[in-house]
Amino acid sequence: MKLQETILCSSAAQSSTVGLGTVALHDFQTGATLASFKQTNAGPHCTAILESTSMEGGFVLTCQPDKSILNVYHFQKDQISLKIVLPEKLSCIAVDRRGDMCAGGTAQGRIYLWETSSGILYNSWDAHYRQVNVLRFTNDGDALISGSDDSVVSVWSVSRLLDGDLQNELPVPFCMLSDHTLPVTDIVCGVGLFPNCRVLTSSVDHSVKLWDLSSKSLLTTFQFPQSITCLAWDITERFFFAASPNGSVHQMNLFRQRESKFGGQVMEAVGGAGVTDIIRVGDENDETRKKRLISVGQSVSTVALSLTSSLLLVGTTEGLIHIYDIPSHQLLRTISTHKGFSIGYLCTMLKPPDLIGHISLDFTIGNNAADAKDVVPVKPIIPFQRMRDAKTREAHDIAMLLPKPIESPYYDVTTYEEEAFHQDHAFFVKPLLPTHSSETDVSALKSRVSELEGEVERLREHLGKAKGVNDAIWDTVVKQLVVGKNVSSSEGDEELARKRSRI
Repeated sequence: MKLQETILCSSAAQSSTVGLGTVALHDFQTGATLASFKQTNAGPHCTAILESTSMEGGFVLTCQPDKSILNVYHFQKDQISLKIVLPEKLSCIAVDRRGDMCAGGTAQGRIYLWETSSGILYNSWDAHYRQVNVLRFTNDGDALISGSDDSVVSVWSVSRLLDGDLQNELPVPFCMLSDHTLPVTDIVCGVGLFPNCRVLTSSVDHSVKLWDLSSKSLLTTFQFPQSITCLAWDITERFFFAASPNGSVHQMNLFRQRESKFGGQVMEAVGGAGVTDIIRVGDENDETRKKRLISVGQSVSTVALSLTSSLLLVGTTEGLIHIYDIPSHQLLRTISTHKGFSIGYLCTMLKPPDLIGHISLDFTIGNNAADAKDVVPVKPIIPFQRMRDAKTREAHDIAMLLPKPIESPYYDVTTYEEEAFHQDHAFFVKPLLPTHSSETDVSALKSRVSELEGEVERLREHLGKAKGVNDAIWDTVVKQLVVGKNVSSSEGDEELARKRSRI
C-alpha cells in the first residue's frame, strides 16, 4: 500500500451560515476531497480521532455544542455510525493514542472519563470552577491534562482515575499549573512518557508557557502582543507556532545560535530559567520580527503541522485552510472547500487503508473487494454510560480485538516445507544444542568436565608456585632493609660518641 499524507478537518456553521458543518478528508498535495462525513457542527477542541491501521479501523468523535450528543464516524462509512446520548453537553473532548479512553469536559467544569470499547463511565468529577476549554492525553495515555476558564491547568493521573478503591473520593490532580492569569485556550503535550515530558499552554493573557511535568515547574514564559488561541509544536520540540485571533502566527524557535568563546557558532536551548525567564515577542528589530511572523489576514481558529514538520497548516474562521512552507513562510496553496464555515479542528494523518471508496486491494481476501471491510475490523465503540454503575464495572470483561491475519504478498507459506521449518526452528530457538544423539552428548559433556577439572588443578599448581616466589622476594627485601637500617644506626652512634669526647 502506498503511504499518502492527508488532511483531516472539522468545520462548523457560523451564525450567518445555513446548514451543518462536516468532517472531511483532503489530499495533501491537491486539496481534493477524499471523503466527507456530514451532520456535525463541532467547535474548537470538540473533535477527536483514532487513526486507522492495516490491522484495525479507526474512528472520529465529534460532540455537538448545542445538544448533549456525540457523533461517531468510521472511515468505512460516509454516514454517522452511532449517536451517543451524553449526560450533559460537552465543551471539549479528547481520546488517548490507542483509542481506549475518552474524556469530555463541560461548561460547569466537570470532566467525564469513559472506556470506548465498553462504554463504562469510570469517573466523573468537578475538576474546575469554570468551563473546561481543552483536554489532552499525554502520548502514552497515562495522564489527562485539562485547561479551563479559571486559568488553571490540571494534570490528572489516569491510573488514579481508574482505581476502584478511590471512586468515593474526590480525585486529586498530580499537579496544578496555575501561573496563567486568564482563561487557558490550548494545550500541547511533548514527546516522552509521563511524567518525563514537557507541556505547552496558551492563554488569553497573551502568554505561552513551557512546563516540565517531572519537576512540576515552569521553565519559560513567552509573552506575545496579542492573546493566543491555538498552538502547534514540532514533534522534535525544536519550535512551536502560536496563533492569534487577528491572523498573526508567530514561530518561536527553542534553539538559537550564539558566538562561542573559542570562535565559531554553537547551538543552545532557549529559556529554561524558571519563573523569571520571560521572552517578550515584539521587542526584536523589524527583520527578526518578519522572520518569525506569518500574517494570514483572517482570524485563525486552529493550526497544525505536517508529518515531516516542514509545512504549516492554518485553519481560519472563514473556512479556508492555508498551507505554508515553514523555512520560507511562503503560502503554497489554499483549500477553500469549506468557505463560509469555521475550521474547528485540523490535523494531518496517513490515508486510512479502510477509507470508503479507497480501500486498497492489498487488504482484501482472495482479491475480493467486497470482503475488504472484514479484513480491517473497526475499533468497537459502545454507547457511553450517563451515570456510574458499580455493578457494571465489576462485571466488566476485558476485551481485545484480534484482527484476522493478512497474507503477505511477498512470501508464499505453502512453499515452506516441514523439514525446513524444523531446521530453522533448531537454528533460531536451540542454536547451542548439537545435532548428534543424546549418548554422544553425555559423553562429550563428561569429557569436557574432566578437561576443565584438569585445567583447574594446573592453575592451582601455578598459583602455589607464584605464592612461593612472592614470599621469597618479600623475605629478602625485608631482611635487606632491616640490616641496612641497623648498620646505619650503629655508625651514627659511633660518630656521636667521637664528637662528645672532643667536647
